[in-house]
Amino acid sequence: MKESWSTWLSRHYLNLYPCYRGTGGKVTFIASDWHEVRVELPLNRKTRNYVGTIFGGSLYSSVDPIYMLMLIKILGHGYIVWDKAASIRFKKPGTSTLYATMNLTPPEIEKIKNDLETKESVEVAYPIEFSDEQGTVCASIEKVIYISTAD
Repeated sequence: MKESWSTWLSRHYLNLYPCYRGTGGKVTFIASDWHEVRVELPLNRKTRNYVGTIFGGSLYSSVDPIYMLMLIKILGHGYIVWDKAASIRFKKPGTSTLYATMNLTPPEIEKIKNDLETKESVEVAYPIEFSDEQGTVCASIEKVIYISTAD
């Protein structure tokens, strides 16, 4: 999947947005259909904590809005999408640039739509892993997203 002109612009806008820019993270890819977003988080003076590894707040905040934005873009105007809860588990200190990929599949989107035909709202948990270049997982994050119809 490639980026479209629209998702390329969205990516650049998000990376320049002050709240996101302050995380130290960088969105490096948004698929043209918003079903995949990639983020990288370098170890640098903005993200380094007191002991020289990536600050946990940077890890979390760099992926915080992503699933919500993806669902808003994919589902469209007939839905309400909000972050509901989150947790983070640190597995190994981040001592280099870390990478995370968030994905939504068409069957996941269809399940949400089908569930909302019989339920007032749904909450969906999405796992996110930050890994280094060798694939070693340094942190696992879970985002819980609330979704309802706008009716």
